[in-house]
Amino acid sequence: MSDTGDAQPQQSRGGIRATARGRAPVPLSVLDLVTVGAGSTAHDSLRTSVAIARLAESRGYHRHWVAEHHSMPGVASSSPAVILAHLAAHTSRIRLGSGGVMLPNHAPLAIAEQFGTLEALAPGRIDLGLGRAPGTDGRTAAALRGPGRLDEAADEFPRQLKELTRFLDDDFPDGHPYARVHAVPGPVQGPAARPPVWLLGSSGFSARLAGELGLPFAYAHHFSAAGTLPALDLYRQTFRPSAVLDAPYAVIGVSALAADSEAEARAQVLTGALSMLRLRTGRPGLVPTPEEAAAYPFSPAEREFVDGWLHNIVHGTPDAVRAGLDDLAKRTGADELMLTANAHSGEARLRSYGLVADAYGMPVEAPAAP
Repeated sequence: MSDTGDAQPQQSRGGIRATARGRAPVPLSVLDLVTVGAGSTAHDSLRTSVAIARLAESRGYHRHWVAEHHSMPGVASSSPAVILAHLAAHTSRIRLGSGGVMLPNHAPLAIAEQFGTLEALAPGRIDLGLGRAPGTDGRTAAALRGPGRLDEAADEFPRQLKELTRFLDDDFPDGHPYARVHAVPGPVQGPAARPPVWLLGSSGFSARLAGELGLPFAYAHHFSAAGTLPALDLYRQTFRPSAVLDAPYAVIGVSALAADSEAEARAQVLTGALSMLRLRTGRPGLVPTPEEAAAYPFSPAEREFVDGWLHNIVHGTPDAVRAGLDDLAKRTGADELMLTANAHSGEARLRSYGLVADAYGMPVEAPAAP
C-alpha cells in the first residue's frame, strides 16, 4: 500500500475531476465559511448555508466545501463534519467536503470515523480536504491541541496524513500498534468506498507534498494570492502519478461576489475586508454591516491593507465577475475554481452564486429531494 491509499483506480473514488457547466471555463464550486453578520446569528448563517448548497446543486456547481475555523465570532464553521452532515440531509447530488479539516487539531482516527460516517450518510459525495494550519490564532490552537503540541503538530502532518489514510483503508500492517484498531464506519464492516483525500494549503509545503503523493491540491488564493502561481507550479512539477490521480488536479479558492450593481458589490465586499482587518489586528467580531463599513475611519495603513485585500476579490456586476474569473482561470491554469462569497448579508451571498451561474448560462435544475 502506498501512502496515498489503496490501489483502487481513480474512477472508483469518483468526484475528483469535474466537468464545467454552461460557458464556465472550468468547473465551479463553493467554499463556505458560514459567515455571521452583525444583527444575525449562527442559526441564520447555517440556514443560509443550506440554501446556498441547494442552489449550488440546482445550478451545476460541482462541490460545496466547509472550512474549519475557531474562536472567530464572524465565522460559524468550527465543526465541518457536523455542518456537512446537515447539508447532506438537505441535498442529494452535490459533492460535500471539508475545505478543510485542520488535521493537527485532531486525532487521525477521529477524522477517519467522522468522514466514514459522512460517507455512509451520503455515499459517493464526500471529499476529505486536509490542512496543516490551525485555522485560528496560536492561543486557540493550544487550547484545541493541548499544552506543548502547537509547534510539533504542523511538523507531524505527513505522519498524521499517513496514519489517517491507513485508518480510512483499514490496512495497518501486522505488528503495528493500530493493526487491530478500526475506523467505524469503514472497511472492517465490508467492502466500502471512502472519501478522496485532498491536501489544502497556502504555501509550498502542501503543494509539494500533494504532488509527491499524487493527491489533488487546493490552494487558498482567496487569502494568499501572491503565492498562487509558485504553489501551483511546484505542485505540477513534483506530481507523481498515483492510484488516485494520473495527472495533477488543482483547485483554487477565489473570493468572488456578484451583485446587481458595482456599488452594491463594493459595499458588500468592504464588510468582509473590514472584518478581516479587525481579525488581523486582534479585534475579531461579527461581519459589520455595509453602513458600518462605509462609515469606518480607516487610517492610511488600514486603507492600504483594505485596498490590497479588495484587489484580490473578484467583484462587481455579473459580467464583470465572469470576466474576472475567466482571466483568473487562464492565468493560473486551475482545473477548478471554488468561489467564496464573504459579505455581511446572507442574502447577498446566496444571490451572488445565482448571478454567477446566470452569467455563465449554467443549467437550472429542480432541486432533488434529499
